[in-house]
Amino acid sequence: MDRRTLLQAGGVLALGATAGLARAHHGWSSFDQGRPIYLAGRAVEVAWRNPHAEMVLEVPDGLAVPATLAQRPVPPQTASVDGAALFARAVVPTRKDKRWQIELAPIFRMNQWQVPEVKVGDQIAMVGFTFQGERGEPILRVEYLLMGDKTYALRSSPA
Repeated sequence: MDRRTLLQAGGVLALGATAGLARAHHGWSSFDQGRPIYLAGRAVEVAWRNPHAEMVLEVPDGLAVPATLAQRPVPPQTASVDGAALFARAVVPTRKDKRWQIELAPIFRMNQWQVPEVKVGDQIAMVGFTFQGERGEPILRVEYLLMGDKTYALRSSPA
C-alpha cells in the first residue's frame, strides 16, 4: 500500500472512531429532569477518568426508594438544585434492567467535593435522571451520590 492510501485509510478510521465516541456520549439536555430516579447497587465496572467518571451499577431485584431518603441532608450550597425536593420525588425506574450505565461528574468536580474513588464491589446509591420515558439505554446521569451517610452533589461546587 502506498503512503497516500495509508493516510486516507487512517483518516477514515479516525473519523469513524470520532463519530463513535460522539454517539456514545450523551448531552445533558436529553435527560428527563422532571423525574428523579433512585438507584442503588454494586459497582461492577468503574472508569475514574475524564470527561466524567463512569461506572456500571448492578441493581438488585426489588429495589425500593428508602423511606428516609426525603429526610436525608443535602449540602446547603446545592439549594438552587433543591436536593430535598428531588429526594422527595425520587422513584425507582419502571424498566427492570439489571445493569445501568452511570455517568458521574468530571474528575475535577469529584475532587472538589472530595468524593472517594468508587471501586469495583462498592455498594452505592444515587439520585439522578435518565432519558425521557426511560427510552434507550439504561443510563443515569447522577445529581446526588450517596455513599454511606455522606451526600455528594455533583452539579454544584462545594462552598
